Amino acid sequence: MSASATLKSLRDKPFDLLRELERLARVALTGQGRDAASEREWVGVAFRLSSESFLAAREETREVLSYPSVVTRVPGAKPWIRGIANVRGQLLPVVDLRAYLGGGMTNTNRSTRVLVANHREVPAGLLVDEVLGFRRFADGEFSATPPPTIVRCDRYLAGAFRRGTESWPVFSLRSLLESAEFLQAAAS
Repeated sequence: MSASATLKSLRDKPFDLLRELERLARVALTGQGRDAASEREWVGVAFRLSSESFLAAREETREVLSYPSVVTRVPGAKPWIRGIANVRGQLLPVVDLRAYLGGGMTNTNRSTRVLVANHREVPAGLLVDEVLGFRRFADGEFSATPPPTIVRCDRYLAGAFRRGTESWPVFSLRSLLESAEFLQAAAS
């Protein structure tokens, strides 16, 4: 009997229903009933730069914000530094990722988002054209060879996930934030 059929049969027995729900939750948490290969999955945040889609590892992304209403320009900064925003009392540098990569300035609109990187030493909000949500992939869908991209970001790509005809390049936020070029934000 399936789990849903079991639950339906317990509809008139609330205590037994709760006990069965708890049992099913414990099974789901421990991963029983699944083989080891199918339970390993990678989760990333999908985002768009111009017409291309990328993934950032969930662990490298702290949060996703709308474009702040006030972004204060920083004198003497390179053009790809949009400015500093006050986010819940914390100053956050906002970087136009597409402009940094040489793809032109990002036009802000309703779908524009700021990916806040989860990095202990380098706070940064990365302006992207759109965030498409979470994407989940099995470990077997990973390829260490990233596909060619229009946006010049090869040095920050850490492979790709392939599903059917789709290819999702993995953009390493950590590599970006720790690169010497990125850390040199002062205009020359």
